[in-house]
Amino acid sequence: MGIQEQIDNDLKQALKDKKELELSVLRMLKTALKNAEIAAKGSLSEEDAAKVVATQAKQRKDAISQFEQGGRADLADKEKAELAVLQTYLPEQMPEEDIRRVVREKISEAGDDQNFGRIMGMVMKEIGQKADGGAVRQILQEELGK
Repeated sequence: MGIQEQIDNDLKQALKDKKELELSVLRMLKTALKNAEIAAKGSLSEEDAAKVVATQAKQRKDAISQFEQGGRADLADKEKAELAVLQTYLPEQMPEEDIRRVVREKISEAGDDQNFGRIMGMVMKEIGQKADGGAVRQILQEELGK
């Protein structure tokens, strides 16, 4: 079953169970997926749908950090609850040691050309949605700094 089908099924179940938070998040997610379909002028692949979910999750993470910096713990908690719902639709994240291994491989492949952007692109192309870009960036900076 694809991500979109799973979201549809979970939306129906949330309606039946009267789970307001899940219902709100799933409706927002369906809207984001529909907007992406309209922009793509066709149906989305599983990978594209996963990217939309990842984008929504990243937006929640950014909002959480901003609300915490602003001293709004109540709003940060709401965003954290929404993020927890979104994370059920994301692929399992790679452990840090696996990310480090891929980063080291790509650094050695790059040889003398230690261009951060180029290596980051190579790493993200291999890892895809299995790791957060911010975590990959931090690991790459650490490895290049050695």
